[in-house]
Amino acid sequence: MKKKVISVLLALTMVASLTACGGSDGGSTSAGTDATPAEDSAPAEDAAPAEDAAGEEAAVTEGASADDNTLTVWTWDPNFNVYAINKAAEIYAQDHEGFKVEVSEVQSDDIETRITTAVSAGDLSTLPDIFLMQDNSFQKYVINYPDVFTDLTSSGINFGDFSAAKVAYSTIDGKNYGIPFDNGTVINCVRTDILEQAGFTVDDFTDITWSDYMEKAKVVLEKTGVPMLTAQAGSPDQVMMMLQSCGSSLFKEDGSVNIDGNAELKEIMNVYIQMVKDGTLVEVTDWDQYIASLNNGTAASAMNGCWIMASITPVEDQSGKWALTNMPKLDTIANATNYSNNGGSSWAISANCQKVDLAVDFMNSTFAGSTALYDDVISKGALATWAPAGESEAYAQPVEFFGGDAIYAKIVDFATKTPSNITGAFYYDARDAVGVALSNICQQGADIDSEIKTAQETVEFNMGG
Repeated sequence: MKKKVISVLLALTMVASLTACGGSDGGSTSAGTDATPAEDSAPAEDAAPAEDAAGEEAAVTEGASADDNTLTVWTWDPNFNVYAINKAAEIYAQDHEGFKVEVSEVQSDDIETRITTAVSAGDLSTLPDIFLMQDNSFQKYVINYPDVFTDLTSSGINFGDFSAAKVAYSTIDGKNYGIPFDNGTVINCVRTDILEQAGFTVDDFTDITWSDYMEKAKVVLEKTGVPMLTAQAGSPDQVMMMLQSCGSSLFKEDGSVNIDGNAELKEIMNVYIQMVKDGTLVEVTDWDQYIASLNNGTAASAMNGCWIMASITPVEDQSGKWALTNMPKLDTIANATNYSNNGGSSWAISANCQKVDLAVDFMNSTFAGSTALYDDVISKGALATWAPAGESEAYAQPVEFFGGDAIYAKIVDFATKTPSNITGAFYYDARDAVGVALSNICQQGADIDSEIKTAQETVEFNMGG
């Protein structure tokens, strides 16, 4: 079982929230009744464009399909998203003879660039029937380019079956524009053997507050010499996860910036800063060092989107030494929870699609309606936020690497409890500004209030305000 679980999750290694969601650009595949799964190979974030037999870059299929039974798709990562859409087509074709998808492998950033280019040219005919979009970019692109997206609110898709937080990423002004796909639910993976040396079990880190967590982290450091957490210096990922866990955002409902005066954000930053001072959270210089800290035992836990499991499980001799639980919650925030999200993407049907009914039915029958699909793509690490999938036998299987726990069902349950947050059109500007503030405070000793104020002013300036 251990080897199976490891191979299941390896494909997630590069699906990190903001640093590794890209895939190689170019290349087309199609799937129907005779589709074959994609080969198992780990894609690199900076992978070279796909090439044909002549060594030339493979062409990207532009535009909607003229065939009545074919849909064109843009997505990235052959072992994750491409595999999933091809498997969905294979399942759909079982009851819809002749149906197929024509998939072009296009990097996430390139999809966004192609959308911008099409709008700027006043010609949406280059867009495919369906494309995948990062959740954190979704609202920005719908707000800026509403004519690109098909309104799915009255499509018949039951968005109530998905995690509300996941659906919120592609909901603008009460209208649905995306079909949720992969799960970025935050998990707290702990090294049970290290905790045991400090006199703790995973239960001691379940359903707890950050103040409790901080005190226990000091004990772990004192008894074992190992910090509870590591984080990439300058990255606000940990702060952003904590912020969403209490239902707060960097923006208000009216779209105005919510950094300066955001009591939740300041408390979260203070927790982070104090843990750095205590040595219970150690900042590392880059992503490779972060992953190394998890693999070589120089961190007692990993708190991140569930895709982080793929970076943990390759160390086979650590099987059974890890456990999975939820994250701590903020002590003084009334709406604080032990749940959050980091990463993920959703499907969109473009306004260029001439077969909207077919596209909607395809999505409704698969990503919004097929336990068989999610039971299969779990083999590629694609965990659902579609609640019914969590009730299947595949999700109930014990995972030896994580102490025999049924972690997949647990993660889907976490997803249903995750609060929504507001991203908007300037999410990345705000996120980056908070990251700069955090870096200045932790590494240069800057004043937290002045840094928060500067972050607010930076984002407002970028917004033209």
